[in-house]
Amino acid sequence: MCRRIVAMLMQTRKQIGLSLSLLLAAALAATPSCAQPAPAAAAGNEIRIGNIMPYTGPLAAFANIGRAEAAYFDMVNERGGINGRKIKFVSVDDSSNPKAAIEQTRDLVEKQNVLLMFGSFGTPSNLAVRKYLNEKKVPQLFVASGDEEWAHPKAYPWTMGWQPTFRAEGRIYANYIQAAYPDRKIAVLWQNDQFGRDLFRGLQEGLGDTAGMIVADLAFDASETRIENQLGILKDSGADILVFDGAPAIAARAIRVAAEMDWHPVFILDNASASIAGALQPAGLQNSLGVISTSFLKDAGDASWKDDPHIKAWSAFVDRYFPDGGKDDNYAMFGYAAADTLLQVLRQCGDDLSRENIMRQAASLKDFQSPIALPGIVINTGPKDFRPIKQMRLVQFDGIAWQPIGDVIDSAFATGREDN
Repeated sequence: MCRRIVAMLMQTRKQIGLSLSLLLAAALAATPSCAQPAPAAAAGNEIRIGNIMPYTGPLAAFANIGRAEAAYFDMVNERGGINGRKIKFVSVDDSSNPKAAIEQTRDLVEKQNVLLMFGSFGTPSNLAVRKYLNEKKVPQLFVASGDEEWAHPKAYPWTMGWQPTFRAEGRIYANYIQAAYPDRKIAVLWQNDQFGRDLFRGLQEGLGDTAGMIVADLAFDASETRIENQLGILKDSGADILVFDGAPAIAARAIRVAAEMDWHPVFILDNASASIAGALQPAGLQNSLGVISTSFLKDAGDASWKDDPHIKAWSAFVDRYFPDGGKDDNYAMFGYAAADTLLQVLRQCGDDLSRENIMRQAASLKDFQSPIALPGIVINTGPKDFRPIKQMRLVQFDGIAWQPIGDVIDSAFATGREDN
């Protein structure tokens, strides 16, 4: 169709001497089949944002991150949007399958014309699409994974993480054990993937010369649902500290089964599974009493925050925009805080919503604090610093809420080098 029109225009040009460029412009504007694909949507009154989440599959417990983000953007839109523009949040399911993530991401970029990808979940899926997004120069912002791979601005200038790294979290647990339990034996039950390996490596690094405290470690696959045999072996090792590093469903089972075995080690639980609703309640709150983890967000169930205006705002948000969510759901709070960080970036962009400026503003956050972040947890980024959150606090579950242990920790995040 387009070729026939161009041919006709060439003939018309010969006959009447009109400018071919003027004729082509008029014809292409009037002929939908000749039109170019729509540009990434930052035009008009809409900002299109893409997102990949495991709404189904073995890691579906994390899906409330995406649901809370969608609800947050609904709230933003109801309040007038960003500089008069509404957000169109397009969140799709990959079931934690990297192949599906590749297909979904291509569709979001090439057919649904998203301006950027935001907050997509998981290490394997984000690694699978990182090269494609960087070649396309599409921002891959605030990846929902604590892997260190999201902080290489030279090699991957369009990719940035958000949360603290798993490796630094492992170093925090090591330092805590050295200070509080220097004579205890450690067992580690870790998920056999990059997530599990990173945290375990950080634990070993943090222990340093005392890494011999680890008397046993066993891995499990993310798809496993039973870990009784592993727990039995670890109990028999004589360890009285158990560091668990895995997804929330298996974390709940580990806490419950250890109690059923009458094994009561100091139980250290990775931050990714430290959800009261997603792990501790299924494990049994009585079994979860005393569990230790890390946090960088407030716990809405902690009575000390009951008069905090930001927690009141969070509670009102859940009531109005996310009534199916839980106010004590760490994953929903994670999504809310990450979306709030993206909102700050878009505000800083002003009327320049080019992809280049979005990355420039994402790398220009200075002492930004999410309203539901713990005191002292601030976000700072730079052209050579793609690690937004570099502080955490140790916390312990008292049967109702997470209570802080000590001060904000940032020493575990010192890398001694710039990101590259």
